[in-house]
Amino acid sequence: MQQPSSSPPPAVLHAARLVKRYGETIALDDVQLTVRRGESVAIMGASGSGKTTLLHVLAGIILPDAGDVRFAGRSGTVTVPELSDADRSRLRREEFGFVFQQGFLLPELTAAENVALPLLMNGEKKDAAGDRARAWLAALGLAGMADRRPGQLSGGQAQRVAIARAQATGASVTFADEPTGALDSITSEEVMTALLHSTTGQGRALVVVTHDEAVAARCARVVRMRDGRVHADSAAGTR
Repeated sequence: MQQPSSSPPPAVLHAARLVKRYGETIALDDVQLTVRRGESVAIMGASGSGKTTLLHVLAGIILPDAGDVRFAGRSGTVTVPELSDADRSRLRREEFGFVFQQGFLLPELTAAENVALPLLMNGEKKDAAGDRARAWLAALGLAGMADRRPGQLSGGQAQRVAIARAQATGASVTFADEPTGALDSITSEEVMTALLHSTTGQGRALVVVTHDEAVAARCARVVRMRDGRVHADSAAGTR
């Protein structure tokens, strides 16, 4: 008896025909990309290839000149470029998580306060936000460090605080822009393990911009960009 084939997970992000220009420079040139739930995708390419522009368009930080980005979230499917500025800001606050190379933690706040901040901005009560923040810090190996400020943390610890902040809201998609770029190889591996565990390990999607082949190899797919176009899109470990 033939076994039914398993269908792939549903798409959480689908970009079609994306174009973005900066003056005479074409940053994105007819880009197509689909990201599925629970999938990790690394975007690679030389400087100026369009990889960071693609991440920013997918996340609604900047608008494309042409093309669509559809996001299937907890409240239904929306076309991101058609949303108002306020609705795109709310989308990023409630559905998307962000991890950047420098972390961008607020130095005057403790680790727990940094993680709780987006929850408070979404209207969660202070005590509940604090409890969730501490739970995420503990889950990422930072139990006992919740009251430390960023200056009292190592680079890897600070990045794990940034990961906790990105995940605390239950983000459907996390966007990471060179999240290990300022770290040594051992710490980089630890941070990627934490990032994958807290995203794809929870059935959520991860999109990583990186120049590091070792980081890309940890993801399920690698999208390689050249001159604003997707040059290759394949499972990690293949070219």
